[in-house]
Amino acid sequence: MKIVFAIVHDEDGNSVMSELNKEGYSVTKLATTGGFLRAGNTTLLVGVVEEKLQAVIDIIKSKCMGRKQIVTSPTPAMGAAGAYVPYPVEIDVGGATIFVVDVERFEKV
Repeated sequence: MKIVFAIVHDEDGNSVMSELNKEGYSVTKLATTGGFLRAGNTTLLVGVVEEKLQAVIDIIKSKCMGRKQIVTSPTPAMGAAGAYVPYPVEIDVGGATIFVVDVERFEKV
């Protein structure tokens, strides 16, 4: 047995969860916040037998799209030396970060 932790963009969370449910997988959804952009993410937890692991990963990959986002650099702390001019930067966001962990014991009560 494995547990899949999939950290996905908020915009992709519901479609990933719906597709996993449609295929018969139980999913737990957690609202999380990323450290880099400090933006909302969705973390999905899926318990799965090893034989079906690749099918779960394939569903996640098919529903998580990369996209471009414009962000402004944060301003430096007060008292920082030198002039600082924030400017918008285009970055890639989206996709998924997937962790797969062995499950030592599983019980559904």
